[in-house]
Amino acid sequence: MAIDIKTVQKLADLARLDLNSEQEEKMRDQLGDILNWVEQLDQIDTSEVAPLASVNEEVSELRVDRASNYFEQGEAVVNAPESGDNYFIVPKVLG
Repeated sequence: MAIDIKTVQKLADLARLDLNSEQEEKMRDQLGDILNWVEQLDQIDTSEVAPLASVNEEVSELRVDRASNYFEQGEAVVNAPESGDNYFIVPKVLG
């Protein structure tokens, strides 16, 4: 598939690339090659191929979600610069 220089310039602008005319021409050829390859893939019949959820058949084992190594409220504020009644005191950020 042919791609024009104007499209290459637009893509280069979006990618914040500063290409000279030689680089634009090279990029045009390379992008055309990529699009031709994608067109070849589009011709393959995949109607009987099931979609993949993973590239391998391993199942991820999830750990049990439970709290551990937690502090009591008073212990958590011991090293705080400022605290009061077992709560952190922080600077006011909103007016």
